[in-house]
Amino acid sequence: MPSFAQLRAFVVHIFTACGAALAFLALILATGGHWAAVFFCLGLALVVDGIDGPLARAFKVKEVVPRWSGETLDLVVDFLTYVFVPAYAIAASGYLPQMLAIPAGIVVVITGALYFADREMKTDDNYFRGFPGVWNLAAFYLFLLEPPAWAAAAGVFALAGLTFAPIRFVHPLRVRHLRVLNIALLALWAALALLAVIQNLEPGPTVNIALSAIAAYFLIAGLLRRPVDTF
Repeated sequence: MPSFAQLRAFVVHIFTACGAALAFLALILATGGHWAAVFFCLGLALVVDGIDGPLARAFKVKEVVPRWSGETLDLVVDFLTYVFVPAYAIAASGYLPQMLAIPAGIVVVITGALYFADREMKTDDNYFRGFPGVWNLAAFYLFLLEPPAWAAAAGVFALAGLTFAPIRFVHPLRVRHLRVLNIALLALWAALALLAVIQNLEPGPTVNIALSAIAAYFLIAGLLRRPVDTF
């Protein structure tokens, strides 16, 4: 009979797997064009992703229930919520030229799959190596800012190319450089993003500018660090 510690540890795995359920719900909502609800589900998946790691370490899940790999489970769920569902959202958004919509989605899932298979996706100082496959955020900004079709397509293909570029992207929670500022901006971003979702992705120019400024900060903060090797 499983011990209490084993049951508690396995519940953490179930909690992580709930991210896959949120991806499933988001995909169903996306097929109906309920985009604000889609990003609400993907936002909840981000919360799950942020909580499950500390829980797993606190309850020593890896040692208590070694049969199940938390790392593999996390990668599966992250691929669904960060890449697969957002790829569908990008392709079905109507913001890209029609002839490029499906090819863009295909490029997203291929480059995202390759990135998640990279054993060196993070540098020794916890920066992401290349664009970290956060297509959920890219899709969110696509729906929020509604750029011209050519600019939207160019942005998607540029980010896909940056997946393999020798540049750094900030991990807001793990990078020590300016960590307090990074966490504060992440919290502000989360509040503003929730406001945008509540307002059906039409929060007005003030929120759009603030969200864009925060995104620009994190992009520039990584680019200003020294380049890294990708192969």
